Amino acid sequence: MTSTDKATLGEQSTTHEISDSAVAMLDEQGTVLGWTQAAEQLVGYSAGDVVGQSATLVLPSSEEAPTVSAFVERCRAQNGWSGTTAVRHRDGRMLTVSLRISMLWGQDGAVRWLVSVTDTGKISRETMNGSVRESLLARAPIGIVVCDPQLRCTWVNDTMESHDGVFRDRRLGRRSTDALPSAEGEALEAVMRQALQSGATGVHEFRSGLPTSPRQENILVTSIFCLQDAEGRAQGVCAITVDVTERARAHERLAIISEASTCLGSTMDVMQTSQELADVAVPLFADYAIVDLEHSVPFGEGPSVHIGSIGERLPVFRRAGLASIRQDVPESPWVRGEQVTVPHASPFTDVLRTGRSYLEPILNAAPGTWIDEDPARAQKINEYGMHSLMVVPIRARRVLLGVAMFIRTEDPVPFQEDDLLLAEELVSRAAPSLDNARLYAREHAAALALQCNLLPHRLKGGSAVETASRYRPADMDIGVGGDWFDVIPLSGARVALVIGDVVGHGINATAAMGRLRTAVHLLTDMDLPPDELLARLDDAIQRMTEDADDAPGRRSAAVGATCLYAVYDPDTRKCTMARAGHPPPAIVDPQGRVTFPDLPTGSPLGIGLGVPFEAVELELPEGSVLALYTDGLIETRDCDIDAGMDRLGTALAQPGRSLEDLCTRAMEIVPGQAPSDDVTLLLVKTRSLSPTQAASWTLPCDQTAVRSARHIAAGQLTEWGLEGLEDATKLIVSELVTNAVRHSTGPIGLRLIQHQALTCEVFDSNVCFPRPPRAHTTDENGRGLFLVDQLARRWGSRSVSGGKVVWADQDLAPTVTPTRRRPAARTRGATGQRLPIASIRHKGQPTRMSGRAARVAPETVR
Repeated sequence: MTSTDKATLGEQSTTHEISDSAVAMLDEQGTVLGWTQAAEQLVGYSAGDVVGQSATLVLPSSEEAPTVSAFVERCRAQNGWSGTTAVRHRDGRMLTVSLRISMLWGQDGAVRWLVSVTDTGKISRETMNGSVRESLLARAPIGIVVCDPQLRCTWVNDTMESHDGVFRDRRLGRRSTDALPSAEGEALEAVMRQALQSGATGVHEFRSGLPTSPRQENILVTSIFCLQDAEGRAQGVCAITVDVTERARAHERLAIISEASTCLGSTMDVMQTSQELADVAVPLFADYAIVDLEHSVPFGEGPSVHIGSIGERLPVFRRAGLASIRQDVPESPWVRGEQVTVPHASPFTDVLRTGRSYLEPILNAAPGTWIDEDPARAQKINEYGMHSLMVVPIRARRVLLGVAMFIRTEDPVPFQEDDLLLAEELVSRAAPSLDNARLYAREHAAALALQCNLLPHRLKGGSAVETASRYRPADMDIGVGGDWFDVIPLSGARVALVIGDVVGHGINATAAMGRLRTAVHLLTDMDLPPDELLARLDDAIQRMTEDADDAPGRRSAAVGATCLYAVYDPDTRKCTMARAGHPPPAIVDPQGRVTFPDLPTGSPLGIGLGVPFEAVELELPEGSVLALYTDGLIETRDCDIDAGMDRLGTALAQPGRSLEDLCTRAMEIVPGQAPSDDVTLLLVKTRSLSPTQAASWTLPCDQTAVRSARHIAAGQLTEWGLEGLEDATKLIVSELVTNAVRHSTGPIGLRLIQHQALTCEVFDSNVCFPRPPRAHTTDENGRGLFLVDQLARRWGSRSVSGGKVVWADQDLAPTVTPTRRRPAARTRGATGQRLPIASIRHKGQPTRMSGRAARVAPETVR
């Protein structure tokens, strides 16, 4: 017998090797007593050729065992032999095979040998490499039983007892159904009878529990061979059994892990990922599984909880994943999304503090245990027979994300260490997905908070316009973009309309948009005309770009934007607008006709071309709809801007529809697929002031103007039913007119406007802006604007053609009576001559900051 490789003493096998093996039975002297069809196919000798002959006919000798008797003695000393050797085919060629020789015991201590041979050439290269080869050639004790034609056991080896717990003396001379009465024994005998009749090899897999551990099942695979005598008749069967429990569990673990790899992390939603983790575990290795996340994880808010930093106060958890073999998961006291309580004296506490998993193979629900402190869980444990428990922390980078709990109820086998390893592997694969989802939730919450704070919460059109808007960012996952829009109240019931589009998308564009929107608000407070406001905004963007270039460690990023800015006056129904590279607005008249006014395009902001912006003034009929939008609404990859503007015009040409309906229709023209650009739409419907809501007068520039102004203001308030504001208004009017008389020449204009506030406007020809002086205690003058500041909600000034207007707003009294609808004398006054305040507003003059900030602004002359 020649050995071509290192032999491994002892018994080894695999399912593949057993079912494909050639089997022969020898006596103590090495004479062949039984032969199989597989043996004939391997070496070419039939049963008649070898039965009764020495095994040396097939097995050549070796230096270690030159004779069969020597080899038998060697096998007896070592309880068998296994290794790689060579056998002789009938045609004379040598075959390299894997050979196993096992000792069998019979009654009265008789001994036989069972030889199993597997052709290594039939094992594929893939099988013989890596972990698969290691699995196939791993150590696995072989249980052997030889039965006669009546299926009574005649020979058995020592290993078989460890497989099914049946002693040798109890098995010999008995059938399988007598030694091991069960359904599995009957199924095994059925396969034996089939092998006796056909002579072919049969395979049977079954589960068996040992008497020493009845709750633990072993998975056994038996290959059954028909042994033939010299005439080729069946003289019995040989059953070779291998315990493949560990291998089966390993395959189950690999299958679970493989399924987890494909299922986990399919979304960036922590709740969905948690549910996927629970679904993978049930019913593959658990009957009931839950996933509880630390409270801050699902919402992306609050500080992270770190392993080892948990003190007496345990973190709050929220149930995120639930799965059970029972419908509707009745085992859980809490549903998904509910807050979960954690008992202090429980395994959960140790898991949270140490970060180590917990295994309780036999769940102890006796009185006095931690379960008593948790009545809700105790009831479910007893009701559904929960008998085995594993708790595994979910962590990533020392951050505690939550805990996963796995429980068995129907499966009688307790969890073991290898189950815990599987659970830990499963959780470790889910943890990165949960952590990524957590970070995404935090980033998303921060982005939405930023966007929410940057975009207007509620559009305030006042008495000037009715508003509606839509916003859809290109990055729908994060929900932020670079578009912005605003409706900003101005003095005199006017309103500023602005829409802009920063180059780029995402959080960086949002940050730049926030800076631009703030700049627009500051410039709007100065009541600048549209063309000058865009020029100032252009300067601001260029400074932002220069600051970014000078910042150390930051990569330069050009900041560019388009913008359209308009001011609408409900008293004159005039709208003055200018644009900086932005699409023109759509104007829908009350009859539903749509036009796109021909406005000077202007260069985009931040380009630095130095071309001045131009403003255009339009008169809009009351009830007109003005549509301001970004190019994402009208421009797509498949069509040009003109086609998009036509579609927008068609969507807006619906007289009588509400602004919300028009917004919805206009947004429907955007293709259904993910937009390539941010889409923003602002619709405003113009209103106009009633003739009874405004009154204006012209006063002479002398000392009589103050007295006349007080008198006509009081009379107008009485006509409007605002007597409660008379005293404050008379003081405001007298102080503003007094300043006009002192510092200007020419007629003085006075106008009162009743809208959502009471506005008092005084026009004079002096272009110097007023500022509150610092009056000393001994000064007799200089406190007029201080009084105005105290009496008015806000006040300011703006430049107009031929001078300036100083204005002050007051809140209407809470008990305001309805406006009297009789005509008001808008042209009356001390001189009987009207100076139309509407003619004062113009787009070409610099202005003064409004509000209380004007108290500290230096006086300037423009």
